[in-house]
Formats: sequence, structure tokens, C-alpha cells
Amino acid sequence: MTAALSFKDGRVRASYTPANGLGAGHVPDLKLDRNGALWAATEEGGLSRIKDGRVATLTTQNGLPCDTIHWSIEDDDRSLWLWTACGLVRIAPTELEAWVADPKRRIETTVWDAADGVRLRSTSATGYGPPVAKSADGSIWYVTGEGVQIVDPHHLAVNRIPPPVHIEGVRADGKPYQPKQGMRLAANVREVWVDYTALSLTAPEKVRYKYMLEGQDLAWKEVVNDRQAQYSNLGPGNYRFRVIACNNSGVWNEAGDTLEFWVDPALYQRNWFRACCAAAFLALLWMAYQRRVGELQRQFNVRLEERVNERARVARELHDTLLQTFQGSLYRFQAARNRFLRRPEEALQTLDSAINRAEAALAEGRDAIQDLRVGQAQSRLEELLAATGQELREGPGGDGNSVVFQVLVEGQPRVLSALLQDEIYRIGREVLRNAFRHSGAGRIEAAVHYDADRFRLRIRDDGKGIDPKVLGEGARPGHWGLPGIRERAKRIGAKLQLWSESGAGTEVELTVPGPVACAKLDVRRRWGIFRGGRRLQ
Repeated sequence: MTAALSFKDGRVRASYTPANGLGAGHVPDLKLDRNGALWAATEEGGLSRIKDGRVATLTTQNGLPCDTIHWSIEDDDRSLWLWTACGLVRIAPTELEAWVADPKRRIETTVWDAADGVRLRSTSATGYGPPVAKSADGSIWYVTGEGVQIVDPHHLAVNRIPPPVHIEGVRADGKPYQPKQGMRLAANVREVWVDYTALSLTAPEKVRYKYMLEGQDLAWKEVVNDRQAQYSNLGPGNYRFRVIACNNSGVWNEAGDTLEFWVDPALYQRNWFRACCAAAFLALLWMAYQRRVGELQRQFNVRLEERVNERARVARELHDTLLQTFQGSLYRFQAARNRFLRRPEEALQTLDSAINRAEAALAEGRDAIQDLRVGQAQSRLEELLAATGQELREGPGGDGNSVVFQVLVEGQPRVLSALLQDEIYRIGREVLRNAFRHSGAGRIEAAVHYDADRFRLRIRDDGKGIDPKVLGEGARPGHWGLPGIRERAKRIGAKLQLWSESGAGTEVELTVPGPVACAKLDVRRRWGIFRGGRRLQ
């Protein structure tokens, strides 16, 4: 039989197979307990319990000595008795109830085998049943292949003396140690063996052990008649080995025996060595960072030098071509003026020649200064911004003297790279121009912040803000102010942020890394606590 069937009113109501969780193999016995649960003994898959359509199977993984079950029966004390291939097994009701509540739990059992006089022949001499029955006095009668045996659950021989446990010795990499509390083992130990034993004169072969190495094991390890524990590659630190044992009746010596020992750390496992390695690693990171920053500075300086050389080249071309051409044109204009009264035709020719030379000079100058940006290195950035704000406030398109404009300087002013200051100034000028012409603000402020780590320019107003549609599209149709300042910020490696809200004004912040922005850093200001400020009107 490979399935369990449920009958009611002469009809099959349900069937259970290994696919539903039933134990594998034939089902030689079915029993119904007092709680209405059906117990199915299987010859290959343990003992299955069926209740309310649910199947749970008790196997060796849950503590059974073997999975071949021939029959089951419940005694007067509600203990469950099993006839298995490895002997007669008794499960206490408390253990059984705990397993029913949690089918994954391991249970404690009591086993009687050949050493206790139990006949282990698995089949009876006859095919008639039942193979087991309970008498009026509670005794259990069961048939074996060699006759009938009787078990009286009320008069069982129980060994109530817990076995004393003792740790006998320790071996580390083959070297024996006398076990004593606080013993030290050498560093880099590969294998550690702990020998232990428990005294039981009744049935020493049935003694079971549980051991745990605190600091290594997460749970107890249970073995039967095995008196040695082995561990490999223990790291440095403090350990505590614990071992407990139980006798043939399942009585445990919970105190057992313990041994505390220490594994010495190797040189590379000591804290000071790890600290040195960490410090060396951080030093290498710092050196790599400094090297990278230095490389970035060198690359920037190379590009800056190229731009400066280009400026000098254009200046030389202006001096050698444009200015000299204009000077020659002036001489021709003067000559034409002198000849105009006496020789008008010749004067006109001279004038035409001077005009042609002037046009050529303009073309030469346009080609020479196409990529040139007029430097502002003679004045500080805050002074240029103050002058620009004053010019925009009083010039056409501004809001007049009703606009309050100020420049705030924070930190210790530094000398910015000439080319970088020019680009920052042009970004700030464009933002100020938009603020004066389009914001309708009553107050406009430009804050210049100098720091060892970064340079920051923040321009804010209390105007009507930027149209959300313009912010979403990134520019006003036909205008190139916002795209222009973004391109300039990207070209110099700066971070540009813009905040605006309708009726709450606009704020634009430009941030440039300190090593790039400043021509020379002053590291003493890095740790300054208070930083003063001054205002330029």
C-alpha cells in the first residue's frame, strides 16, 4: 500500500500520497488516536500524522532512530510506542505534542534494542493481525518473528542517574596538552582535537553527547557514542568548550564539563599590526589623492599657459599688424589731406588706399581677437561685480536707484587665476544683468566666498522669479543668457546651481574647487573657526 485513504459513508473522501507529505513506502499500519488524528506507519519514510487534511511526517531528521516503522500504538499515559527496524521506541507525550506544534523540531526518544532483549526481526511469523495489542492492565503485546513480547509501560526499568562527564585531553596539530582552564594554544593552529567521555555502567554504548565550542559553534552538535570533537583553522581569541551527556534512559547531565582556552594571534593578526596596515593604506590613499590633485593642477596650468600664450600671441599680432597698419593709414590720411587742395585726384587715390588699408586692418584684427577675452586681472572680482551692479542700476534697462545692490565678501580674499576670474566675472555679469532687467527685484545681492577647499559666488534677488516654463526648457526662446553661463561653468569645471520660485526671487550659485580656482592656496585658513565678511556697495 503506497497511499492512505479516508472513507466516509462507504465512499473514498480523500487520499494521501508522498506528494502530499506522506512517508514513502508501504503503509503496514494505521491507528486513530484519541484526538482524531490518523497515524500512518511507513516502511521507508517514517511515521506520518494526518489531521484536518494536513500531513506531517516524523523521520530521523526529527530524532527517530530509523525510518522503517511497522506499527504504532498509544499507551494509557498517552506515550506513543513504535516498532521499528532498529528496536522498540517510546516517545513521551510532551515531546510528541511539541513536535505536533512544530513539525521541524527534534524530539527525544527512548530506544530498546537487542542489548535490552528486544527481538529485531522485522516481520512476524504469520501474516495475520493485528501485530500489536494493549491488554486491560495497560501492557503492550506485540508479535515478532521469534514469538510474542510484552512491555509494561508502568514498570519500565529507568536509569535515573545522569552520567558524569569529563574532558580528558586536548591535541593541537598533533601536540598533546593537559586540559586546564585558561590554557593557551600556539598561533596558526590548524587542527584542535578535544577528547571527552562519560561514565555509564548500565549501557555505555547508548550514551549520547552534545558539545559546543562557544565562539565557533552556533548550536549544539549531538553524537552517539562518539568521544572526540575536532575543529579546524580556529582564529585567535578566547574559546569555551562545553560537553553534556545522557544515559540509556535519556537522563541528561546538563552541567557536563567545560574547558576555556585561548588561541594566540599571529603577528599579522595582532591589533597593532592591523592598525599599521590601515594607517599605511590611508597614507597611500592620501598620496594618491595628492598626486591626482597635483596632476589636475598641472593639467590646468598647462591649459592656462596655453591660453596666456595665445593672448600674448594675439597681442603681438595686434601690435605688429593692426596697430602698425592703423599708424600707416593715419599717415596716408594726412597725406591725402595735404594734397586735397593742390592735387585732388591724387588725394582721392591716397584716401582710397588708406580706406582699403583700414578695412584690411579691421579684418586682421577680427581674425586675431576672435577667441580673445579681455582680462580683468587688474581688479578684484568683488570690485568688478560692484562696478557692474552700479552700472546696471544707473544705466538703461535698470530699475533705477530704488534697487538696493550690495556685494558681500566672506573669508580671506585670494588671488584668482586671471583666466578663471574673467570667466567667473562674465558669468556673474550675465546673472546680474538678468536680475536688473527682468526680475523686478527691490534687493539684489552678490556674495563672494573664499575658502581653502572651494570658491563660491552666489547671486540672489527678491524679485518675481523665473517662469517655470523657462526653467523647464533651460532658456527663453531667442535668448542665450542661461545656456551661455552653463557652458562657461562647464568649461572651467565649476558647478552651477539655480533656484527660483514664483514670487520668491531667484538664487544662482557657482562653485569652483579651491585648488583650481586659486592661484595659490593658504592652507592655514582651512582650520579657521570664524570667518569675517565685508560688504562693498
